[in-house]
Amino acid sequence: MSISGAGPRRLHVITWGCQMNVYDSGRMADVLAPLGYAPSPVPEGADMVILNTCHIRDKAAEKVFSELGRLRRLKDRRAADGERMILAVAGCVAQAEGAEILARAPYVDIVLGPQTYHRLPEMVARAARAGGAVIETDFPPEDKFDFLPDSAAPQGITAFLTIQEGCDRFCSFCVVPYTRGAETSRPAAAVIAEARRLIGQGAREITLLGQNVNAWHGEAPDGSTWGLGRLLRELASLPDLWRLRYTTSHPRDMSEELIAAHRDLPILMPFLHLPVQSGSDRVLAAMNRRHNAADYLRLVEKLRNARPDIALSSDFIIGHPGETEADFRATLALVRSVGFAQAFSFKYSPRPGTPAAGAPAQVPNAEKERRLAELQALLRDQQARFNAACVGRFLPVLFTGPGRHCGQVAGRSPFLQPVHVTGPQELIGREISVAIRSALPNSLSGTRWPGQA
Repeated sequence: MSISGAGPRRLHVITWGCQMNVYDSGRMADVLAPLGYAPSPVPEGADMVILNTCHIRDKAAEKVFSELGRLRRLKDRRAADGERMILAVAGCVAQAEGAEILARAPYVDIVLGPQTYHRLPEMVARAARAGGAVIETDFPPEDKFDFLPDSAAPQGITAFLTIQEGCDRFCSFCVVPYTRGAETSRPAAAVIAEARRLIGQGAREITLLGQNVNAWHGEAPDGSTWGLGRLLRELASLPDLWRLRYTTSHPRDMSEELIAAHRDLPILMPFLHLPVQSGSDRVLAAMNRRHNAADYLRLVEKLRNARPDIALSSDFIIGHPGETEADFRATLALVRSVGFAQAFSFKYSPRPGTPAAGAPAQVPNAEKERRLAELQALLRDQQARFNAACVGRFLPVLFTGPGRHCGQVAGRSPFLQPVHVTGPQELIGREISVAIRSALPNSLSGTRWPGQA
């Protein structure tokens, strides 16, 4: 049975979850490119399919098994034609449930965790030789970034760049420390070199990624240690880079140096995703967040003093074990006090192996749903108000691609809002001042500044 025919092999990657998974999927494609694998937009006819999974959301594993069932039929069709499809499961579900995946889906060829994808070429060769499943979910002693190719496919006008992985915070609800491991930071020189490469490929906005990105402390070129604020200053000096962002942050790791970077660097966009999770001190303690509501509000005040136009986003978990109605009301009070430009909110769902999964006083699902609906209504109102406040303003928009309708181009404002205008495709890749004419629930519409080409 052949694993490839004439011409390049075809690779299809299905990605779930955060921006870091998007980055990882691209790098998996990069490490497989020397083996002749070229991207395929669909799994039909692909020689290899990778599911890059996320374990954060509810029923994550079941979604993976559902997709695997669909792919098995494609794999069987290929086998009937004398060809082989290599099927791989990567990412956090693979890390947490590798043995279960192989037990329930023995037709899977490769299971690999997020720290081992630099070994994919070897895994593919082993799977082809042995014909059995290959599983790589240990945390390797080597840093995967040291083994990734310098060359990579262009990401486009906007690009992601992972600088930090893992987390040492051990929030009671979170699986990240168990699936991504301890906090590690890439050296500053490696980050800067990758940023230069992305810029050379046409990126004009770079988002730095990490599970706890503002905990980054990397080795500097002179052997000292930099924090994220210092790294941002260095990146801000690179020619042809117009915008910088970073995500996701922990409130405990917002240093004074990093806050000052928001004050001093126009290239650092005035939008920050800063998860608080709850407004109740009692729940925050149960979550092991190591900050309270007052700490968060003081931090928001510091950020707004440093950058008055900064817009904030956050995460909220509703119905954490033991959450009372009073605790929930404290969350609503914090939301009203801060005023968020956007936010993500979810019902608590147990993750196996986390402390909260076995905690007493689990909140009934119906109560979680009621509270979540009330919170989301408030957050939608705040987002609508923020968007409406942009109407009548001129905002710089970095155009990244065609709009949804004929004759439109779309991009992002400094506050990460989608913006569309009527205009030629030649605007893509340019940053243009746009007069905002209307606000939709999740986007803005505008016209170009008169006189601009």
